Amino acid sequence: MSIQIISLIKRILIFSVFLIIGYTLLLFLFGNVLKPKHVPNLVYKVGHNYLRLQEVKQTSNVDLLFLGSSHAYRGFDTRIFSASNYKVFNLGSSSQTPIQTLILIDRYLKKLNPKLVVFEVNPMVFTSDGVESGLDLIVSDNNDRHSLKMVFNQKNIKLYNTYLYTLVNSIFNDTAYVKNKAYKKGGYVAKLKPAYFNGEVQDKTLITFNENQIKSFETILRRLNKNSINYILVQAPVTSLKYNSYSNIKGFNSLMASYGDYYNYNEVLNLNDTIDFYDSHHLNQTGVNVFNKAFINFLDNNFQDLKE
Repeated sequence: MSIQIISLIKRILIFSVFLIIGYTLLLFLFGNVLKPKHVPNLVYKVGHNYLRLQEVKQTSNVDLLFLGSSHAYRGFDTRIFSASNYKVFNLGSSSQTPIQTLILIDRYLKKLNPKLVVFEVNPMVFTSDGVESGLDLIVSDNNDRHSLKMVFNQKNIKLYNTYLYTLVNSIFNDTAYVKNKAYKKGGYVAKLKPAYFNGEVQDKTLITFNENQIKSFETILRRLNKNSINYILVQAPVTSLKYNSYSNIKGFNSLMASYGDYYNYNEVLNLNDTIDFYDSHHLNQTGVNVFNKAFINFLDNNFQDLKE
């Protein structure tokens, strides 16, 4: 290789390094000066997940660990389970897909050491690209090789920008989070004001699986098996209008059942769309109470050793 080519490569490398540094500093400047609406490809506002991921670092040896999307952290009320003498932690987060769930169990599974994992599964997360949940995870937790791998694999400008911004911001600023009463100990987020679904008809939806989500999902189950941790798959209730809008829900149920013990509470409970839900796919507190009572009864009858 000629001296000229070696010199050119060195210049390109040096330029690339300065370009990345300069770009990152500009992101940091824009993120601290401009309003979020002016930087649409940068997300840096933390939410309830920040509190959850602070608390999980101080938690160990639980009876039940809940994983999944907002259907998990808004569906399994840790206060109700604690009142029934279960030590629980809810590690669900907004739009959490298996890609992010895998990162969370790699970070916290051994410390939490659950006797049983309750993995909330629903069709929406398996069709998602996982970007929304990835952004939430980047700004809410300490970033490591797992989050870096996620950013590179998902190839999304918002993830790139937010990851770089968060790295620099963590050096100069403390995370700003305004607490409110919605977050409850153990990871549950309550709906503080009564709210009810308006009965709006849902468009028909074809469930199309994201291959990367399926791969991550299968990896999670292998991790649990490798660590001798029992798990069950649970589909939390959604409105009948939402549930019936999935044109191939039977195929989804069949696939989930092929991975292990699967319990679909849309087929078990007879909830009322306009009384028990605050939107088409989230339970209000009335619905949560009914769902959790039924689920605890199921646990008491089938997993008597959890409280020992």
